[in-house]
Amino acid sequence: MLKKILFALLISIGFVACKSSSNIVTSKDEAIEKGIYDYDSKTTSTPKKSTRKSSSKKTSIPSLNRQIVEDALDNVGVKYRLGGTNKKGMDCSGLVFSTYENHDVRLPRTSIDMSRHGKKIKKREALPGDLIFFKTNGRSVINHVGIITEINDDQITFVHASTSKGVIVSSTSDDYYNKTFAQINRVLN
Repeated sequence: MLKKILFALLISIGFVACKSSSNIVTSKDEAIEKGIYDYDSKTTSTPKKSTRKSSSKKTSIPSLNRQIVEDALDNVGVKYRLGGTNKKGMDCSGLVFSTYENHDVRLPRTSIDMSRHGKKIKKREALPGDLIFFKTNGRSVINHVGIITEINDDQITFVHASTSKGVIVSSTSDDYYNKTFAQINRVLN
């Protein structure tokens, strides 16, 4: 009887785990294939190869924002390493810190300190290159950060470092990130 219960539990966990990762991009090739890697140089709020319905909001994306997004996406597939800030491994704030530093923008090193930097903005004002923050693992304070890559209607796609999968692209359409969303900050003028 105990074996049957454990088997059913494992099957349930496997189903939930597979279902929740449906919008996750774990490699640069997959990001290119899904059209979230190569940005059109014209004024648009979505990537040029995107096949998803885009927001009716057409906003000019500043060049520095596009460069930061492309630089961050270059790290997709890098493994997770607590305290890491380079291709050998990085954590979420290390990804953000090193990406912005590559463009001479100094940010604090931790996600909680980053959340106090820049201007807090509403979801509808978000642009690629803005920072998106979460309160994960049942925490009451911000402990996770990513860089927004795309906005489609109410869905925000972002690149971040996951402890289990390394640097990946995820979306607020995933229940986990929708429920743990905390705020968005603009750190570029």
